[in-house]
Amino acid sequence: MRGERLFDGALLRADLFKPDRKRLFVSFRQRVGAPGSFELARPVRAFTARGYAHLHIQSLWNDWFVNAETVALEAAVRALSGRFRRVVSMGFSMGGYGALRFSGALGMSQVIAVAPQVSIAPEVVPFDRRYREEARGFDPALGDLAAHGAPGLRGLVLCDPFVANDLAHARMAQALFPGLRICRLAGGGHPPTRVLRQGGAFPAMQAELAQGEVRPEAVIALHREARRVSPSYHVHMGRVAARHGREALAGRFAARAGEVIPVVDKG
Repeated sequence: MRGERLFDGALLRADLFKPDRKRLFVSFRQRVGAPGSFELARPVRAFTARGYAHLHIQSLWNDWFVNAETVALEAAVRALSGRFRRVVSMGFSMGGYGALRFSGALGMSQVIAVAPQVSIAPEVVPFDRRYREEARGFDPALGDLAAHGAPGLRGLVLCDPFVANDLAHARMAQALFPGLRICRLAGGGHPPTRVLRQGGAFPAMQAELAQGEVRPEAVIALHREARRVSPSYHVHMGRVAARHGREALAGRFAARAGEVIPVVDKG
């Protein structure tokens, strides 16, 4: 499926698939290990097959989409979004931040933000030291979710409650966007959806977002079912048990991790 280039900058890029549709799904590139090049954009068929257009936004660097082209991209997506009657998004980590950051310009109504950051600026999130190198060029005002996000945004913030930084960001995101609800999906780490993927439940979560109001109880039920066959769940929970001195429990989790067979062997 061929897309059209909505925005073609040196730092940011946006590709649009199925532009004639009445509903829009927006995805954002997550943080990558080797930045410095754009990926080949592909449509997310879980949404295009359900009658959505798809807009994929990516940044050349791990800069959380905050750079000299941010304002221009924001103008481009604002001009686009008016033609759609419904705009939804899903993003992971840096991509989750991107979904929240551009939700205002996109007129977004629903989001699933997977372990997103609310900022990488040290003065905003002094507790989180994971991205300090990348934060050196980050503009806190241009990246301010309160100023640029959609106040009425609804949806879910997914996090593993045993990843303290992610839980703290989730709580801050909910404070900024009261329509968001936190889903605590234990045992996935970062991102917490690893368990859903291994259990083959990720498409069902996409369907929840595509079909209507995304429900936290539905995602939690999917996670409970998926964790039975997720090695990652048992590995992570074993580490949590060991941290708390529960050696016998840690051993049981470790043994189970070697026995279960994932439905989909992807993290």
